[in-house]
Amino acid sequence: MLTVENLDVFHGDAQALDGVSIDIEQGAIVAIVGANGAGKTSLIRTIAGMHRPARGRITYRGQDIAGWPSHKVCDLGIGQVAEGRQIFPGLSVAENLAMGAMLPRARAARDRNLDRMYAMFPVLTERRHQAAGTLSGGEQQMLAIGRCLLGEPDLVMFDEPSLGLAPTVVQSVLKTVRDLNRDGLTCVLVEQNVAVSLKLASHAYVLENGRITLTGTGEALLVDDRVRQAYLGM
Repeated sequence: MLTVENLDVFHGDAQALDGVSIDIEQGAIVAIVGANGAGKTSLIRTIAGMHRPARGRITYRGQDIAGWPSHKVCDLGIGQVAEGRQIFPGLSVAENLAMGAMLPRARAARDRNLDRMYAMFPVLTERRHQAAGTLSGGEQQMLAIGRCLLGEPDLVMFDEPSLGLAPTVVQSVLKTVRDLNRDGLTCVLVEQNVAVSLKLASHAYVLENGRITLTGTGEALLVDDRVRQAYLGM
């Protein structure tokens, strides 16, 4: 569904990604794990059209989209739930969700997707007239996911969805990712929480200093000695 080949990305003179290649199969949950500063967010933002690669290809359903503007990437069906949620705090919950449905691909299904999203997150129904900035961290994460789903994506990249959330809320958010995948959504999960990510993922990549250093099934990487020592404290 999505293939990244030999991707190089620079931020000024600093190289953020060095020859990164990954494959995302349709219907999968793929985890990209690594320490803070490893290049995970740079990879997500480059796929999303927010950074331009210096070299490499990004192919989505057979079409090279490297360097495309982000609005065109979104309208192809690639959604992003950004790190830190990035909601509009001064707008209401309903207004934030309406922003997600502005993509041309999503307009016809707006009402159906809105009903589905409110059924998934009933608390947002109660809060729909409330300013988004007054929601709890977990509710804001629900809103960020809901806004993305209003864009009718086929593939969603979740960038650090557990960041800053209480453990019980983290479990709820990751259950949402699993449920969406079971409903047919292809998911890319970018996380510092390595153990949880690998348990959830069918396939995973370890990113270190801008390079892919390990790849395999989530189950295999979970018991890999290098992963256990570097990320799981074992």
